[in-house]
Amino acid sequence: MRIDYNIKDKFDFGLLVPVMVLFGLGLLSIYSSTVNNPLAEDNFQKQLVWGAIALIVFFIVYSLPTKVFKSAALPSYFLSIILLLAVLVIGRQISGSKSWIMFGPVGFQPSEFAKIATILAVASFLSRNNTDIDSFKDILIALAIGLFPMMLILLEPDMGTTIVFFGVLLTIVFWKGISSFSLFVVLSPAFIAISALFGLVYFIVGLAVIIVFLVIFKKDLFFSASIFALNLASGFFADYIFNVLSPHQQKRIQAFIDPMSDPLGSGYNTIQAKVAIGSGGLAGKGFLEGHQTQLQFIPEQWTDFAFCVIGEEFGFIGSIIVLAMFLILFLRILKIAYSTKDEFLSLVVIGILSVYFIHFLINMGMVVGILPVIGIPLLFISYGGSSLVLSMLMLGIVENIYRTRKNYA
Repeated sequence: MRIDYNIKDKFDFGLLVPVMVLFGLGLLSIYSSTVNNPLAEDNFQKQLVWGAIALIVFFIVYSLPTKVFKSAALPSYFLSIILLLAVLVIGRQISGSKSWIMFGPVGFQPSEFAKIATILAVASFLSRNNTDIDSFKDILIALAIGLFPMMLILLEPDMGTTIVFFGVLLTIVFWKGISSFSLFVVLSPAFIAISALFGLVYFIVGLAVIIVFLVIFKKDLFFSASIFALNLASGFFADYIFNVLSPHQQKRIQAFIDPMSDPLGSGYNTIQAKVAIGSGGLAGKGFLEGHQTQLQFIPEQWTDFAFCVIGEEFGFIGSIIVLAMFLILFLRILKIAYSTKDEFLSLVVIGILSVYFIHFLINMGMVVGILPVIGIPLLFISYGGSSLVLSMLMLGIVENIYRTRKNYA
């Protein structure tokens, strides 16, 4: 009995078990979607290998002294910046994005490593004794730490990962305890930028909403005017960014606004994904029996649209299992973030949770057609070595913090 207690006290199975279930379902969906595709039939074996590597990385990170993470914050951040700069020069362009560095047959995405490196760096800065989250200077520094890699990733261009970075940065700042007005200052430019993408009318309405909030907060005229000018600039900047995006990315955004505007092009995947999931019914059509999957209606379904395989072949039951596993994982990580007394470690855990949750939210939104298709995989399920290894590395950090949580109480 004593041995069992010690194991549970040092290792949270509520983290690893849901991930293993998700990985297993992911392997089934990858096998099903590639078994009749000669160009991708070896992806199943590759994912198995990456899974074994990822599990080894998980246990290595789990075994490290927890203090290593704080000491590695700045070195890993600067290394990630170097890698992001390098990929712009020597990177390989795949699907319109120059985001891969190739080592022979093996590819590596620096943006994946940059996620955890940026989380560590921002958490390290915000956990300093003299940091004031409501200080305009400290907010700008924290944002700058996160925005610099975001800008480099945007140059690849990789809009999906950029959005993940912004969401992670926002979550960490919120967890630190930012005031409602400071949160408004951080959020409002993004709100206006998105409004501008929908057209002039939405842009004007968005600016009117900003004015209303500025009146409610009752700040001095000069400061309020500065915030309004920042929002106005973000709207024009969003238009500029949209114009410099590659044509296929512009079409994806336009398809999000109106999927039927290009049903055989940018809106095709979303439409076919809805058909696949909707046709699954309660128990699904059966493994390897999904028409949309086996007839390859969705190109490269084993990547961003792997969930469609589960929805079609395992039905509502299979989909609920996926949602339940993610929910358990999210709640366990949130509990660890809340109970961890060390501020740096708590910020790191919440940053990792935000990576998982934002990927989940965007990917599910893509699949059901309520968000644009921006190339975000469903972690632990979609095919991809870099994503899987880094996801397990982050899980190892959370498990490590759980193991030593009493040392930092």
